[in-house]
Amino acid sequence: MKKLFIVTGEYSGDIHASHVVKALSDMDSSIVIEGVGGENMRNAGVKLFEDHSKMSSVGLSPQIIINHIILGKKLVDYLKNEYKPDAVLMIDYGGFNIRVAGFLKKAGIKVLYYIPPQVWASRKGRIKKIKQNVDEVLCIFPFEKELYESYGIKCHYCGHPLVSQLPAKANREEFLEKHGFDKSKKLVSIFPGSREFELKYLMNVFIKSAKILQKKHPELQFCISHAPNLSDKIYNKFLKETDFKVIKGENQALLSVSDALILASGTVALEACLYQTPMIIAYRGPWVFYLIYLIVRCIKRVSLPNIIADKSIVPEIIQGSVNPAKISYEIEKLLYNNDYREENIKELGEVKSLLSEKISSNEVAKELYRVLFA
Repeated sequence: MKKLFIVTGEYSGDIHASHVVKALSDMDSSIVIEGVGGENMRNAGVKLFEDHSKMSSVGLSPQIIINHIILGKKLVDYLKNEYKPDAVLMIDYGGFNIRVAGFLKKAGIKVLYYIPPQVWASRKGRIKKIKQNVDEVLCIFPFEKELYESYGIKCHYCGHPLVSQLPAKANREEFLEKHGFDKSKKLVSIFPGSREFELKYLMNVFIKSAKILQKKHPELQFCISHAPNLSDKIYNKFLKETDFKVIKGENQALLSVSDALILASGTVALEACLYQTPMIIAYRGPWVFYLIYLIVRCIKRVSLPNIIADKSIVPEIIQGSVNPAKISYEIEKLLYNNDYREENIKELGEVKSLLSEKISSNEVAKELYRVLFA
């Protein structure tokens, strides 16, 4: 009887893990799987050693650090002395997973890493830790394979999970009618981020940008996406002076039916790209964090579509450049300069073509099966 353990640290990892578990169970239902995760893994039949809710907070508060240390020790002790898995699959969540992987490797436990830290974007020194602590990397971008192999790290390119997991475009007319939008007007949607500090630094400037556009172009309508992991109370603090509609829990449908998007940086930009919805990326935070980022970054581009294409497709407005006039100008170009808009949509489609059509979860499952039964 083969045993696998999976470690995730946040909601997205939990979703990716659940797809891998289903694919692996379809191959061999006798494999026993336990892990650290959430509801998606539990619903896929995984016995949870710990719910990862305590891990998924963002920041470096003493309590978060203590939670990580306690969980890490409990986890390593359990895997070494009780569960004794044939392999451990780490998913994303680099800071915690790389440290735990080091202890497991020393204990002779095989470690595979799916969705590894983006060492090509920043903190390239981490790749040495990955080489020391991880037996095999299961990467999601085509350029990562060459990078890891250049350091002598075994790497398998699985394809990006979004390519197969992203829902089809929503029916625009049905979506607009459901939420009370005017079907004859263009829709611009605002995605201010999924972390409270992102709302603090971005929400007001995004709303001001939309109001400039609304005043100049009455034929536009606006919507704000409410990240499902943030409470209504947090969002409402920023919505006192706007009557824009707010939609919660329908991010992907909203991305797919919008005419243009104002986005904080993140995976949402790649989702929008796969839907070929024109967008701008605007991002800012505390200056001290930005200065640290400038020191540790390896590439100058911020958004995933631009990084994958290795050229500027999506306008990026960063830190001190973030202001309503600049954002509204870029959105106006994407909406009303037809040649520019058509070229932008075409280039977003080219980014999608650079990503493999592989079903990522199936690729991971095949590699796990090979390792488990080697």
